[in-house]
Amino acid sequence: MLEELFEVVRAHQFALAVIAGLVSLGGVILVPVMVTWIPHDYFAHRKAPPLPWAEAHPVWRLLLRVAKNLVGGVLLVSGVAMLVLPGQGLLTILLGLMLMDFPGKRRLEMALVRRPRVARALNWIRARAGKGELEVGRWEVGD
Repeated sequence: MLEELFEVVRAHQFALAVIAGLVSLGGVILVPVMVTWIPHDYFAHRKAPPLPWAEAHPVWRLLLRVAKNLVGGVLLVSGVAMLVLPGQGLLTILLGLMLMDFPGKRRLEMALVRRPRVARALNWIRARAGKGELEVGRWEVGD
């Protein structure tokens, strides 16, 4: 099984290198933009704020939710790859998780954003864009 995987990697080295380059470039461009879109109080409350399309037609809500989860999944996988490739791995993972819907999401988001290095990086990006620092609640998610 492992030898088959190595064979596939050897056969597609160039394509994999191009994909890795695009993921890294996308992360460098997309992550700062998305970090500036986060409302400053997104992490201040126990529950995430309602989505902008919460009142939209049910079909649109479903389509947007599926699209949001797909983009989140791509960012999550890209972030994991960036842990060993060039890029902002933890920030990309956090943004991917923020877009996805799954049980325990808020607890995981808070665990990541409370890491001092992650919080510093997020606020540094926001400061460069002229946005205020993120407010992070000190409550426990399970409370």
